[in-house]
Amino acid sequence: MSGSPSSAPLPPSSAPLPWWRTSTARVAAIAAVPLLGLINDRLGGVMLLIALVLLWWRSSWPKRGRVVASVVAAALLGAVLPDQPAPAPDRAAGAAARADAKPVASPTRFPGFPRPSRTTPEPTMPTVPDFTGDSLDIAFPRSRRLGLTVTYHDASDQKRRVEGRSLWKVCFQKTSGTPGDPAVDFAVVRDEEPCPPAEGRPVPWPRMPEVVGTAWRAAVAEVVGAGVPEDRLYAEAAYLNDVLPAEGAYEEWRVCRQDPAEGEPVTDEVRTVTLSLTAPGTGCPDPDRGRDARLPDRDGDGDPDRVDPYPGDRDRTRLHPDGRPSGSDSWGGSGGSGGSGGGWSPCRHTRWC
Repeated sequence: MSGSPSSAPLPPSSAPLPWWRTSTARVAAIAAVPLLGLINDRLGGVMLLIALVLLWWRSSWPKRGRVVASVVAAALLGAVLPDQPAPAPDRAAGAAARADAKPVASPTRFPGFPRPSRTTPEPTMPTVPDFTGDSLDIAFPRSRRLGLTVTYHDASDQKRRVEGRSLWKVCFQKTSGTPGDPAVDFAVVRDEEPCPPAEGRPVPWPRMPEVVGTAWRAAVAEVVGAGVPEDRLYAEAAYLNDVLPAEGAYEEWRVCRQDPAEGEPVTDEVRTVTLSLTAPGTGCPDPDRGRDARLPDRDGDGDPDRVDPYPGDRDRTRLHPDGRPSGSDSWGGSGGSGGSGGGWSPCRHTRWC
């Protein structure tokens, strides 16, 4: 059988779907519901209707998927909508309730008692502790922590520049300013100085009293009582060849000289107050000889006769009661041509031995 071969029919071509019927458009519409709801609740409601139309009109999604998507879109809109205000109460009902309410008795007030004020209390100045006598290095940070503006200046008449807060102490303080901007001003002197009686007055340094002729114990009490620190007192022997006993053993020794003299100020530049002492029963040196006076020493061994156990024996002293060591009488020792040695000897003519 002859004839032309028959061709198979071609499948119909599928046309592309409009963009608003695609799954991407449906998902975008669901996502736009809460975004527009944040801007305006009405825009959110309109977008929810559009999303429902896209989900249910000619949608290829399964029914279960469309139901879930609809619920999700509505829940997203409800999550962003603002809370609705409570409805206003009915005026008539409110009036009736007020009429039925029992009157509340006002509190009884008695004459003579002031009525409590409801006004806001006015701010007050902070309480500043008394820093008199404290270091400026303590007063300054504590005042700053209280919110005060802190200034300081020299309290004496010298008008010195205050540098190094740890080296100064507070003598006077004055609070000023307002409750909103409080301030305190400190008038200070150096730590070792006494405070003046008032700001701008000279520093009242203690004056040295007259203690010549008194015992050491009484002299110390008098000097300290005048305002001089006890650690500045220094005791020495009034004679060059005399020696003070151990501390505490010269309480009854008498003062022959004092430095500073009576009436002189004991300032911070006076490091020590020197009292020259002599033993009881021993007179004071002649003032004309100053500090070069010596006690009698007959044998010239360096020990004054007052304390020399052997005042007539040069070789026996307080340090060497049995005699000096062999060879200590001559400058060159025991060497040489023999004998005890002669000539000048440091131990015989000086205090070196």
